Amino acid sequence: MPRATRYIPFIIACALFMENLDATVIATALPEIARSMGEDPLRLSLAMTSYMLALAVFLPVSGWMADRYGTRTVFAAAIGVFTVGSILCGQSDGLYELVGARIVQGLGGAMMVPVGRLILLKTVPKEKLVAAMAQMTLPALIGPALGPLVGGFIATYASWRWIFYINVPIGLIGIALVLTLIPNVRETERDPFDGRGFMLSALALAALMFGLENVGRGVLPPAAVAGVLGLGFAAAWLYLRHARGMERPVLDPSLLRLPTYFASVMGGTLFRIGIGAVPFLMPLMLQVGFGRTPFESGALTFAGAAGALTMKALAGPILRRLGFRRVLTANALISGLILASYAAFRPETAHWVILGALLMGGFFRSLQFTGLNSLAYAEVPKECLSRANTLASVMQQVSLSLGVAVGATVLHLTQSVTSGPGASLTPTDFVPAFLTVGGMACVSALFFLRLPPDAGAEISGHRARARAKEPPRALEAAD
Repeated sequence: MPRATRYIPFIIACALFMENLDATVIATALPEIARSMGEDPLRLSLAMTSYMLALAVFLPVSGWMADRYGTRTVFAAAIGVFTVGSILCGQSDGLYELVGARIVQGLGGAMMVPVGRLILLKTVPKEKLVAAMAQMTLPALIGPALGPLVGGFIATYASWRWIFYINVPIGLIGIALVLTLIPNVRETERDPFDGRGFMLSALALAALMFGLENVGRGVLPPAAVAGVLGLGFAAAWLYLRHARGMERPVLDPSLLRLPTYFASVMGGTLFRIGIGAVPFLMPLMLQVGFGRTPFESGALTFAGAAGALTMKALAGPILRRLGFRRVLTANALISGLILASYAAFRPETAHWVILGALLMGGFFRSLQFTGLNSLAYAEVPKECLSRANTLASVMQQVSLSLGVAVGATVLHLTQSVTSGPGASLTPTDFVPAFLTVGGMACVSALFFLRLPPDAGAEISGHRARARAKEPPRALEAAD
């Protein structure tokens, strides 16, 4: 392998580390940002959902743009857009300025992960691909682990604006390395861009998310919220009609006819809605409800990422021994119950209890994500892998964004009933929110319960293991 090629996984990993770190540091700093801007912390949920929504909207066009303009050009541009968005976030003095800047960041982030993966597939020899992929995915584990600590430290001992400014030198170095060492690979034959499908899907996602984010908030009149939601459902219906007549739609709903893909995407969506609320609710409860500093909050929530890291080495053997159906069904229930147990936290709860619960939550959450991400492609034909990956990635971002929206909405409604609008949040205000999202994670088990016992066995090795214990049928017949 050429010397320059050996550096490609490291360059991509650095860019993805920046994106993954940024996605988690803001959650811990959110209450401090709200105080600085004089905003209700609940309204700052828009800063998280707007970023994830931008990721979901622009993910489908990343592959087409890389084929059209070249992987190096698009990847360098993605880092540049993300860096500019970071500067704008640091300069923001109000909620809507921050939301707009986060959308710019999301546009850059949407291009980073899929195009980075595409660069590896097109430049790294097959015999080196597994090691390169492992190096590239490492920041996806380390970034979320360091995010709460870094965000909490900066928000406590410096200015929250620096959680965005630290991206600037990383981004500039990344752009220089990309332009110097990564080849500009592009396809001579490209699929036509489904412009109409992209516009309809973007309108549907944006309208539905914006409408759900404002349900019961009192920011918009109920009639306006209903109108936005109606527009979103109408755009979604029009997109489904459009997709049925397209050979290669930007998001292919026909893939949901595959049982394992349907269970992974739809059951995974419900599960991720529950889990997606935690990065918003937990720092808010620890800081606003319990009076902890951002750094103390980050040190506690770090346990969830540590649990996720611990599980990575064990997920494969567990799935191989028990199979997808057993693991996903039982694990959805366990994860949901652990999530619901966070409702019992109080200011006087011992730190080791909170740490233990968050550690276990991260442990089982990571197992579920590994199973879902693996099962999704068990029945997908090779020629459909790209479209399947796009739809699954979009649904993941939508579900995580919905998790923040659901958690914030339930918390707002509870606060309005118990204390009145505008009152300070109390620890008991968080109880219904955690019970709701925990229940949603538990209900996702119904999707996995319907799977056959050997679902995805060719990936997990579960069926092969079971057959290895049986005597060969030919020998049985001979006896």
